[in-house]
Amino acid sequence: MLKRLFKPRPTQVAGQELYARVVAQSRTPALYADLGAPDTPEGRFEVYSLHTYLLLERLKGQGAQAADTAQVLFDTYLSGLDHGLRELGVGDLSVGKRMRKLGEAFYGRVHSFEAALAALPDRAALEEVLARTVYAKADAANAPRLADYVIAQREALAAQDLDRLNAGEVTWRPL
Repeated sequence: MLKRLFKPRPTQVAGQELYARVVAQSRTPALYADLGAPDTPEGRFEVYSLHTYLLLERLKGQGAQAADTAQVLFDTYLSGLDHGLRELGVGDLSVGKRMRKLGEAFYGRVHSFEAALAALPDRAALEEVLARTVYAKADAANAPRLADYVIAQREALAAQDLDRLNAGEVTWRPL
């Protein structure tokens, strides 16, 4: 009965669909097997956050509907982190502290990615931020290849129709 009373806004549906597509792309085995992203909770957080950032960046400054969709995407991302912590067995009393740390980490990465992407075509800053974040506890030899992937995804997102993105449709480039 509640489903009949509450009809989600189109931006709610779109943001949640974009989130689902971020999660699916972040689980692409080649990111871990071929590009060497660590298949650990920390490595998955980094890959997940990177894809979330790329979509948020694409939606930024694209009008009210895109802003609303981006907000739902971000809120759903945070909810997913919360759920993931609980699934890992983090106690209720610790979840808030961990979420605060993860939120701070995400905003730190946003700042780092913005600066690195603003420096393009010089790729050194992007490769460094990827080495420092995604490959923090692993061999960073694949950071240049992951930088290629990030640049290609960013270009693919920029070429996608905003109306499609606002409808929750995104196409990621294959590896």
